[in-house]
Amino acid sequence: MRHLSGEILRTLADERKMAFIAGPRQVGKTTLAKHLLSLQAAGATGYFNWDIESHRKSLLRAPETFMGPAKRIVLDEIHKYPRWKRFLKGLYDATAPGIEIIVTGSGRLDIYQRGGDSLLGRYALFRLHPFTLGEILAPDRPPKDPAAFWREVSEAEPSRDAEASLQRLERLTGFPEPLFSGSELRLRRWRAVRKHLVLREDLRDLTRIRDVGLLEALVELLPERVGSPLSLNGLSEDLGVAFGTVRCWMETLARLYYVFELRPYAGRLARALRREGKTYLFDFSEIAAPGARFENVVALHLRKLCDAWNDWGHGDFRLHYVRDKEKREVDFLIVSSGKPHALIETKLSGEEVSPSLRYFQERLKPDHSLQIVRHLPGPGLMRSRGGITVASAARLLACV
Repeated sequence: MRHLSGEILRTLADERKMAFIAGPRQVGKTTLAKHLLSLQAAGATGYFNWDIESHRKSLLRAPETFMGPAKRIVLDEIHKYPRWKRFLKGLYDATAPGIEIIVTGSGRLDIYQRGGDSLLGRYALFRLHPFTLGEILAPDRPPKDPAAFWREVSEAEPSRDAEASLQRLERLTGFPEPLFSGSELRLRRWRAVRKHLVLREDLRDLTRIRDVGLLEALVELLPERVGSPLSLNGLSEDLGVAFGTVRCWMETLARLYYVFELRPYAGRLARALRREGKTYLFDFSEIAAPGARFENVVALHLRKLCDAWNDWGHGDFRLHYVRDKEKREVDFLIVSSGKPHALIETKLSGEEVSPSLRYFQERLKPDHSLQIVRHLPGPGLMRSRGGITVASAARLLACV
């Protein structure tokens, strides 16, 4: 059971739309989809995978009747079919509302919605993220709306398991296989397989990039650059390739859910940094520096939170960071419909409020200002310092 389960079922039943589940490789999309199938009447089937030859033949031979008596079906890896959009449009128009359709595969489902979309109005997109601390502690709990979320942060005490679960998450990532194996040996084997799948198979299917060796070299450089503005010029010099090539490769890695970028927020700030973004990894296990790894963990939690609020219809939320030319910086800024909503700084230890956080809090006047500290005396600690909340990491992350 994952946090998306209830909302996907509601969308299928009430809105009568297809449910697209997008997200990183090996994040659990197929497992979630099969779980939703298992909630049907005993004996019902409906799982179809484009990579299985017999399934593929049945889809092509009888595109309107291949599902048999099933009332809910899962189409896995269907994006590998060159005419998959046309196929889904015809299937939906011919069978709705009698058949509930769940489509899952790779992050490319998210990519393809950006172009001229013949499926517009026929589906809802759900983004499945690696497990966060809140989902580890309560896997079936749906995300709360923004007002309820901030009430929970301020009022609810994290469970006794929160600190131990956060340590496991930091050590093994939020991807299900290594997380629930509890083994760092398993993590290393899993990481090598996932990297091969993304950089070899997915890259081959999605792009015409041929120089995979250099792109792999780029990937090796990224963990040490997490937490700092990323200079594409510096990367192009290190790799000996053109600036435009590096930019294209970074965009491709983002489309494959290997990395994600936060753009700097300027608004009306004077002398704000406007160009260089910060890049974070969905699998942060290769980040050696403790501060950068913790910042990446928080970035993943906040990215999931913003995506959930957007997917659930709670508003238009974007995640940024703030930095000016005097090198004052705050790690994260959640923006709601263009207005500062929550300003969040991360620290490994210490309760002293960051001067940069106080500086930008006075100028941006967000609804919430927090300093999240990894190591504090108690996992539920929360204190107010002149309009800025200092809280333990477990306090905030247990709510996401």
